[in-house]
Amino acid sequence: MRRGIHPVSRAVVFRDRTSGFALLTRSTLDSQRTVEWDDGSTYPVVDVEISAASHPFFTGTSRAVDTAGRVERFERRYGPGAATHP
Repeated sequence: MRRGIHPVSRAVVFRDRTSGFALLTRSTLDSQRTVEWDDGSTYPVVDVEISAASHPFFTGTSRAVDTAGRVERFERRYGPGAATHP
């Protein structure tokens, strides 16, 4: 394997925002936010919208999708005009 051309792989916590489920694994993603894990170490944390812990296919439950207010929720999360192209 050639040195210097591959991204750095590190321990990262992926946390499901819906269910609160967290998974410690290796990834090339990095984050400025950190979380203290069960082993007492601090790791970067990446929040995801959905995972196997909250997806209806894996949980066997259905979930009501709120279609009203999607644009407002997007703008609250990412700021107004975030979806416009330059």
